[in-house]
Amino acid sequence: MLCILALISAIAPLSTDMYLPGLPIMAESLDTSAASVQLTLTTFMAGLGIGQLIIGPISDGIGRRRLLLGAAAITTLASAACALAPNIEFLIGARLIQGLSGGAAIVLARACIADRARGNGAAKLFSIMMIIGGVAPVVAPLLGGVLLGPVGWRGIFWVLTAAGAVMVAGVLTLVPETLPPERRHGGGLKALVANLGYVTGNRRYLGYALAFIFGFGALFSYIAASPFVVQNVLGLTPSQFSMVFAVNAVGMVAAATITARLLGRLSARTLLNFGVALLTISGAVLFCTAALFNSTNPAALLIPLFVSVSSIGFIMGNATALAQGEVTAAAGTGSALMGAGQFGLAAAVSPLVGIAGPDTAVPMAIAIPTFGLLAALSLALFARKADAAN
Repeated sequence: MLCILALISAIAPLSTDMYLPGLPIMAESLDTSAASVQLTLTTFMAGLGIGQLIIGPISDGIGRRRLLLGAAAITTLASAACALAPNIEFLIGARLIQGLSGGAAIVLARACIADRARGNGAAKLFSIMMIIGGVAPVVAPLLGGVLLGPVGWRGIFWVLTAAGAVMVAGVLTLVPETLPPERRHGGGLKALVANLGYVTGNRRYLGYALAFIFGFGALFSYIAASPFVVQNVLGLTPSQFSMVFAVNAVGMVAAATITARLLGRLSARTLLNFGVALLTISGAVLFCTAALFNSTNPAALLIPLFVSVSSIGFIMGNATALAQGEVTAAAGTGSALMGAGQFGLAAAVSPLVGIAGPDTAVPMAIAIPTFGLLAALSLALFARKADAAN
């Protein structure tokens, strides 16, 4: 069950990273501009956020399994539609549907775990799911590059269709209903407003959720800027960039693995604090190197960048578990708000880290420690005050 939920959670990086190598060929194949092809990424990211925001609260009223099965099925069909797209307008629409259904599947997968586990146990499960799902950012760009030649960009979407079919089969056979009828809320606008009020009124939830969102903001700053920083600023080749990307992803997965092993001896909150501190300090070193000293030495930039990316492995699983543990009565709504904030911030970060052009690392070096500081402030202003009040 955990492996299937991890695969579902990995649909975002798989659907984002696998087809990126084929963007120039797609523009030529569909007789359109590069900007129009890039819009397929924007609509997918927007769909991810909107899908989570809609389906999460609904699932608190009617349960998870039926919605999860429907979302997985629609994701599969949307991937097939992308593969068959006759023009760019059709592809943009199919990517939006793929994002909406993929976002719904992600929020439901997270809610299924929150229904079943609490405290350090939940943190361990979320960390294990992150380990499994963390393979996707490592494999996806490499797999996309390998597949592009033999099967083309349409073949990549057929591979995503096959992954969707595995998701559907996995939900059918391995994922039971995790929210029993007695724990569900009545439907309608009144129940939705009540759930939103319950979730946003919990200060500790807000602190942990914001730490999660800002941690992802730091990660996406790296994802959006690193192709230009590594190749244009540091002068490395595309294949060397793929190796740097893979090594950093391995560091993040290794941190999540350490988290899973330490939980029980250390609390999820302690590990979260460590991850946020590590992100902020390594980000500050990166800022000094790139912005203050304007260094283009690969080691001087890549070492603090590796530590910053690795620190996310201590943040995401623990912050998710702690936030969800605060709002167990409306886990779907809580997960939806986190997901919407996560991908909404990602959509805003992407143009910001490129605002100074493709030949500088300064915007990324500013963004990463800034998000680390915002995560630390969120924990200090919300979670700790609430703890003291109790």
